[in-house]
Amino acid sequence: MADIARVTLGLTRPGPSNAPKINFAAKDIDVLEWSRDLLAVGVIEKDVERDEQGHFKNSLLHRLNEALGGLLGEASSEEEFSGKSAQSIVLRVSGLRFKRVGLFGLGQSASRAVAFVGLGEAIAAAAQASRAASLALALAFSEDLSDGSKPDIASAIALGIVKGIFDDNRYKSNPKMTLLQSVDVLGLGFGPNMEKKLKYAEYVSSGIVFGKELVNSPANILTPGEFAGEVLKIAEEYNDVLSAKIFKEDRMIELKMGSYLGVTAAATANPAHFIHLCYKPPCGPVLTKLGLVGKGITFDSGGYNLKTGPNSNIETMKKDMGGAAAIFGAAKAIAELKPLGVEIHFVVAACENMISATGMRPSDIVTASNGKTIEVNNTDAEGRLTLADALIYTCKLGVDKIIDLATLTGACITALGPSVAGAFTPNEELATEVFAAAERSGEKIWRLPMEESYWEFMKSGVADMINTGPGQGGAITGALFLKQFVDENVQWMHLDMSGPIWDARKSIATGFGVSTLVEWVMKNSS
Repeated sequence: MADIARVTLGLTRPGPSNAPKINFAAKDIDVLEWSRDLLAVGVIEKDVERDEQGHFKNSLLHRLNEALGGLLGEASSEEEFSGKSAQSIVLRVSGLRFKRVGLFGLGQSASRAVAFVGLGEAIAAAAQASRAASLALALAFSEDLSDGSKPDIASAIALGIVKGIFDDNRYKSNPKMTLLQSVDVLGLGFGPNMEKKLKYAEYVSSGIVFGKELVNSPANILTPGEFAGEVLKIAEEYNDVLSAKIFKEDRMIELKMGSYLGVTAAATANPAHFIHLCYKPPCGPVLTKLGLVGKGITFDSGGYNLKTGPNSNIETMKKDMGGAAAIFGAAKAIAELKPLGVEIHFVVAACENMISATGMRPSDIVTASNGKTIEVNNTDAEGRLTLADALIYTCKLGVDKIIDLATLTGACITALGPSVAGAFTPNEELATEVFAAAERSGEKIWRLPMEESYWEFMKSGVADMINTGPGQGGAITGALFLKQFVDENVQWMHLDMSGPIWDARKSIATGFGVSTLVEWVMKNSS
């Protein structure tokens, strides 16, 4: 990231990206013939069952146990390993071609992508702990899987491995490097389709890593201007399919983006940048136009409704641009995949929400670019004000469908917890598409109601609306607010991703949203 060495910002410069560079390959060899560091075997509870003599009923585990002289059976008994979800056991072995063998539990059954992504993450943790440079993955129940499902399963596990192995150490003085370099997929088939799916996982995971790095970057580094600069780098890297426009304040005024400008008014030290990245296919006609709009608040102080107290989480508010990070992470993956027949507009109204003499005050009235007026009764509900003008702008591009992603409300976390995003849409067709994409991606989304009667809570006595309603149903009223700025002929979904964008236990970004968006785009391509 360029031009950030200002004395007032602490002289911090990020080190180089530690994005994993792992070679995934499907191989047609027996597990006992594989030679390197760690053999990782995914199992369900049924696989660990024993016969009357105490032997594994599963053929793969039986063969491994025989080759190890019964050590696998003894260790799994001692460790009470039963194949339950999140259970694992890793053994150092001798006399075989590989150095370690691990069993990783998937529970009673494994049929969903979320389980296989989780398996990949668990395997990655074991590989990192054992300092493995190479690993092979196999499934004890592979014979029970259909041939058609195996490439998708391998892809999901590969995606999980990259997510699990990535360590964003750009800001550490003594960074640890990722040792894992190669992953061989055994027993799940091979050939062009498998290679295609593994390459797909590689591209999507690179987008996830990019999105994680954006969210993890502190606000003294990733200012709105630096954010725009990162997007310009992506546009230049993939200039055969991507192009970018960056608007500053004068252009925002011309476009009458008063709702957005109300938020930007206080952030004079780091001015706002409106970012529009466009993907056009390398050849052929455009059949569908899609819009992806992300909330891009690079730091949210709350404004004059300042975030205070131990539960305000102001120290995590660099993540308030998580929606924007997700769409640009998806853009990076899509630029690699180059889907045909679809044009995509990635739009972010990037800015900080700060306090100053020029800043927006509670009770101020702002006017969005569609002419609707908003009484600002809470300056800490600023994201929806920026999204309003971003949605209006995107609709004017002639898109058929829009998904907006935002860390919009704490109410959604209260409703769904930290791992599930809330989805709001009046359109059933779009809901079906996005939920199918999320299922294939292993990301958790739950549909919440667009309860129109709650709009009564959002009416102002002096303007068209207020920007936040009462405490109850806050995620719903936030979605209803955004709906006011979307054309009726455009299919639209709002994803409130306040919870799953951030791993509070580790204080790092998760990369949530990238996988689902890429899947959705690919299914909309010709």
